[in-house]
Amino acid sequence: MNLLMDKWLKIKRKDGRQDCIAPFQISEADNPAQELLSCRPDFHGGNYQLLIGLLQTTYPPETEDEWIERYQQPPSPETLKTAFAKIADAFALDNPQGPAFLQDFDLESAEAKPISALLIDAPAGNTLKDNRDLFIKRGGTDKICESCAASALYTFQANAPAGGQGHRVGLRGGGPLTTLLIPQQENASLWQKLWLNVLSQEEFEPGIEAAAADVFPWLAPCRRSDKTGCTTTPEDAHPLQMFWGAPRRIRLDTDNTSPGCCELCGTDSQHLITTFYTKNYGVNYDGPWIHPLTPYCIDPKNKNPPLSLKGQQGGLGYHHWLGLNWLDNENGDHAALVVKAYQNSKVELMHERGEQIDDFARLWCFGYDMDKMKARCWYEHSMPVIYLSNDKREDFVNQAQTLVKAARESISTLRSQVKKAWFSRPKDVKGDFSMISTDFWQATEADFYRLVSDLARQTESSRTMPADIAEQWHRLLWRSAHQVFDRWALSTNAEDSNMRRIISARTGLSKIINANKTIKQLKDDSKG
Repeated sequence: MNLLMDKWLKIKRKDGRQDCIAPFQISEADNPAQELLSCRPDFHGGNYQLLIGLLQTTYPPETEDEWIERYQQPPSPETLKTAFAKIADAFALDNPQGPAFLQDFDLESAEAKPISALLIDAPAGNTLKDNRDLFIKRGGTDKICESCAASALYTFQANAPAGGQGHRVGLRGGGPLTTLLIPQQENASLWQKLWLNVLSQEEFEPGIEAAAADVFPWLAPCRRSDKTGCTTTPEDAHPLQMFWGAPRRIRLDTDNTSPGCCELCGTDSQHLITTFYTKNYGVNYDGPWIHPLTPYCIDPKNKNPPLSLKGQQGGLGYHHWLGLNWLDNENGDHAALVVKAYQNSKVELMHERGEQIDDFARLWCFGYDMDKMKARCWYEHSMPVIYLSNDKREDFVNQAQTLVKAARESISTLRSQVKKAWFSRPKDVKGDFSMISTDFWQATEADFYRLVSDLARQTESSRTMPADIAEQWHRLLWRSAHQVFDRWALSTNAEDSNMRRIISARTGLSKIINANKTIKQLKDDSKG
């Protein structure tokens, strides 16, 4: 199967009908594709990235003007087919005589593994040996179709976690966070959803020529990373390889397939794949890679390379919002390149071309929360994208940062006082109390986005927090902290329900919150 020329992507069309298309058909004008249909959420995110990478590689607009023209008037499928055909040889899923998509064609003495091991959340290694696969059981995914194998292969290579000695992580590190822009309108086409995340050549490495293997590393012998090998830095490859990184040495066993029903998507297939081969010491990506679809924490002194933001326990919330949309000065988080390009220039261009830009897009964030080799959870989150003119942005970001900082201080106090309500010796108690923080973030999230939307609509820039915003946020933090405290302090069996201790802790909560530096500043601002 060739992943560019054959029909393997399952989609929903505008009229609700489900269909299977080749990638070049994503721009069809008659009853267009509206959404990808994937049997797993990580496959869904992986297939989006694959298609965005394909457009960025073969059909990038030269300028932003050309970008907006293609957004409003998609190319014909024939145009895309011609563009994709130039690299079709690199996208054969099964090719016994040569290179195959994201696979190493030079494996010797490789280890055979069940196809289920391509699933990032599948139990493996010591988990199976010690019989600790309690929640995600072994078995049940022994045969998968070629479509699911392609999705699994791309998702695994793009997100590759730590895998033991010499089994390299993905180009962005294990379990990277991906942030994509998605149009808000319900009838947005799949083309618009994908194209919103494609950069012009003005924005992303214009005019770079390179050998095909510098973009698609599987077209050449693997850059091994054993004792005689090397690391792979941005200077060693074309920037587009960020979409096509292949850290793991893998080869699908397509010689021993059988007909039947895919155990992932339920589709009948003549070629179910059951096994793949793998070997360690594949490509070891190192250095200052900046993937266009991922936010990074960047050292302001440039002493350390950028670190991609990862999925994390408890998921995402509005305390991550500034770093995912613009910049979080508190911790150095920077938005993904595609998000920066939209915020800095594309949104203005769309406005000039007649698009309604207020609440035009939202931010779709997703990724695994990994504990080394173990996938703890898959997280997805949708966040608003607020348009700001350049003259207002700095003041807005600083003021939104103040709101988040006040919330963080409230959470610190809240956790401390809940522990005092629960335990007679709270400083001696160790453990994970993140559920209290998560409860508070979720309780205040809708109000935060409402207030920053009001803040963005202010007609004039101001370096001081507007009094009405400060007053509302102070009251909301105070009220939410007490509500969350009551939920946790009064519904516990920790040690004993000592009401005197609980009342004392609640009284301390009020005093400490009001005395916090940022909260006091909000109170002062609320007085004008």
